[in-house]
Amino acid sequence: MLQQADKLGCKQFVTPTDVVAGNPKLNIAFVANLFNTYPALQKPKNNSYDFSLLEGENKEERTFRNWMNSLGVTPYINHLYSDLGDGLVIFQLYEMIRVPVEWSHVNKPPYPALGGNMKKIENCNYAVELGKTNARFSLVGIGGKDLNEGNPTLTLALVWQLMRRYTLNVLSDLGEGEKVNDETIIKWVNQTLANANKTTSISSFKDQSISTSLPILDLIDAIAPKAVRSEMVKREDLTPADKLNNAKYAISIARKIGACIYALPDDLVEVKPKMVMTVFACLMGRGLNKIK
Repeated sequence: MLQQADKLGCKQFVTPTDVVAGNPKLNIAFVANLFNTYPALQKPKNNSYDFSLLEGENKEERTFRNWMNSLGVTPYINHLYSDLGDGLVIFQLYEMIRVPVEWSHVNKPPYPALGGNMKKIENCNYAVELGKTNARFSLVGIGGKDLNEGNPTLTLALVWQLMRRYTLNVLSDLGEGEKVNDETIIKWVNQTLANANKTTSISSFKDQSISTSLPILDLIDAIAPKAVRSEMVKREDLTPADKLNNAKYAISIARKIGACIYALPDDLVEVKPKMVMTVFACLMGRGLNKIK
């Protein structure tokens, strides 16, 4: 079966042992990948839909949404803008970046049928106020109604500053209050890899070897031995598809061992320095057991 799947380019996720053992999660991932690659569905005739008008999610929005969900906010964020419309998730994020929230000032669901949206706007007004005063964010021209209505540009302006502050706090924790720069993280990464007798290393967060995800996978293995399954990792003659699969696996395993990773697989394959830095910073925190 897997030999035939390999001919279709759909052999990812499972090994013969997984199939025989009946591992449900891996088998579902295998079937889902097979369906996604070859759905065997015919395009409807006389389709009147203009697909260019359908709303999609760009990489930036998906990164922010992944970050929020990786922190365990409730409710789960399915749509970045509408799910922030009552401000409750924003308040949770404020607390995670150490900005205190007076919950007695927050309107909580269920909201009344009459005037319920006004309660949500009041929450959003308070969220903007906290950002301007306690968090000292730059929120010029942003009001609570903008968040409630899901204004993309203005909502992203707040969310970006929340994620940036979270990352800065992670780096501050690593240095026990002292400033941690790129060199500090890179030195720790290479030392940890060397101590575990790994052959990979990085020279910077722009190092093209990161596109293979091998330094990240080796670092995870150094932090949590036996977490990485060698048969799931492609190390030689990597195609673009192999790099993407390695990146997906690396992020999945990093989250499994408790690292709060919110970068996307594409960020690793394309070696985006800022997002790559967050991956190594969170793994460093996990390795030092300083991020709770």
